[in-house]
This record gives sequence, C-alpha cells and structure tokens, in this order.
Amino acid sequence: MKTNVGGIDKGVRLIAAVVLFSLYFVLEGDLRWIALAGLVPLGTALMGWCPLYTVLGINTCPMQRSAG
Repeated sequence: MKTNVGGIDKGVRLIAAVVLFSLYFVLEGDLRWIALAGLVPLGTALMGWCPLYTVLGINTCPMQRSAG
C-alpha cells in the first residue's frame, strides 16, 4: 500500500471521525449506529491510505524528493 493521504487530509479525516463519533451522544435509538461510520475516516487517517483514492487516482501526499 502506497500512502495517498496527506497531512491536511488526515487532519480533516480525524475531525470528521470525531464529529461522527459524537453523534452517538446526540442521536437516539437505532440512529446511534451512524456513529460507527466514524471508523472509516479514522482508519484511513491512521493508515495514511484510502482505497477510494486509489481507485480514483487521487493522491494528496506532497511529492517526495529523491536523493541525489
């Protein structure tokens, strides 16, 4: 797996995960299950790799310079 999620993108994903997890305390009944959707942005931010970005050919990582 090649990293395709950059720093700013990771931050946005972590914020989205926190917002989705907080829905657990706001929603009632079966709607609380929506909070589990926060696992997706949390996982992709921690791994630094997004499978959807791979399919779409998106890469938000800054270019790395080669040595030499």
